[in-house]
Amino acid sequence: MGLINLLIKNPVAFILIAIPLLYSVILHEVAHGWVANRMGDPTAKLMGRLSLNPLKHLDPVGTLMLFIFGFGWARPVPVNFSYIGRSRFAQILVSAAGIIVNTVLAFIALFLLQSLPLAPHGIAATLLYYMAQINIILAAFNLIPIPPLDGSKILMGFLSERLQYSLSRLEPYGLFIIIGLLYFHLLDPVIHFFRWIILTIIGMLLFMR
Repeated sequence: MGLINLLIKNPVAFILIAIPLLYSVILHEVAHGWVANRMGDPTAKLMGRLSLNPLKHLDPVGTLMLFIFGFGWARPVPVNFSYIGRSRFAQILVSAAGIIVNTVLAFIALFLLQSLPLAPHGIAATLLYYMAQINIILAAFNLIPIPPLDGSKILMGFLSERLQYSLSRLEPYGLFIIIGLLYFHLLDPVIHFFRWIILTIIGMLLFMR
């Protein structure tokens, strides 16, 4: 669910939506650094990676993937767990921070879409729709437990040190593995499953409002 079709059909809407969507990816990465900083790791802060300046975060390939396929990535924010210690909770929380932010952004977009009297095909409704969908896909995609995605680091928080080491050895090849699996659509069921979980959580929150 990329944005290329939107660019062809409605270039004005594409331009208006592009910046908020890019910031969804940027906020995902900033969240990792912010939580790590709160837990004692100043690495991202010292490197200027807690900034919202897109030039400090955007990855050309990840940005292209976002607009073609509907999910992508920014340059990972550096985290040094030696500052934080061996806490499994800290590892899981830092790793999950970006996914949590994307889920919250999707919830806000859907909440506004339901609550405001917007024209069904107007710019505002289109913006909120794409904000919700992109953030849901970003969260679901990053939950995949293949390094270097966040899901692998969350999983490591529950594994023994031996299994953590075995999984981490995949990281140099992880991007190629992910692209290959995406090309053959083998990750589609996994992404749909995580998307269903995220939508269920958001649906429960919307029902409770």
